[in-house]
Amino acid sequence: RRTILALTTERLRIVIHGAVQGVGFRPFIARLAEELRLSGWVLNGPHGVEIEAEGPRQQLEQFLLRIEPEAPRIAHIQSLEAAFLSPAGYAGFAIRPSRQAGAKTALILPDLAVCASCLAEMWNPADRRYRYPFINCTHCGPRFSIILRLPYDRPNTTMRAFNLCAACREEYESPRDRRYHAQPTCCPACGPRIWLADMQGVEIAGPEEALHEAARRIEAGR
Repeated sequence: RRTILALTTERLRIVIHGAVQGVGFRPFIARLAEELRLSGWVLNGPHGVEIEAEGPRQQLEQFLLRIEPEAPRIAHIQSLEAAFLSPAGYAGFAIRPSRQAGAKTALILPDLAVCASCLAEMWNPADRRYRYPFINCTHCGPRFSIILRLPYDRPNTTMRAFNLCAACREEYESPRDRRYHAQPTCCPACGPRIWLADMQGVEIAGPEEALHEAARRIEAGR
């Protein structure tokens, strides 16, 4: 005679406060939930990050225990509130649109220095972001200087004026890419450009030479 053990599904609700927006936190949560075969969602809320995950109790406990030690290096968790609830019947795990309602108390990090991975791309002649000064990913790049309002989503930043090209869109939507949901992500084909202009606004040098020409003119006392 065989005994069949049924795994009871539960729902875990988590609210995380701190510097957890604009640091790749939602992609991290989505990847962790996928690894543990949990369903549910994650979103940016007015206070930080909100999560609901469903699955067997053992996997949910693993999920909860791994969040703080495995969170993105640049994230800072001030508090984490968790509660087990009855299942809601979610299918799959999704990054949901941000929740706008409520007083906004989430923290936004200052701009972050370019990371080693982006530097390697920027100096690689074969890379499409070769010498692109606005290169960034979830680990680095602008944060505070581009935010217009919370929550931290591309439409709420100055990057809303730049529509992602097909290549950047693919990176932005790929859970395994380090630019997954990187709000400032862009490239020379779809992002901001840099140029040098004279006092009348006439362009003197384009993207390739603008910085070098500016440096030469400053050294010459201009």
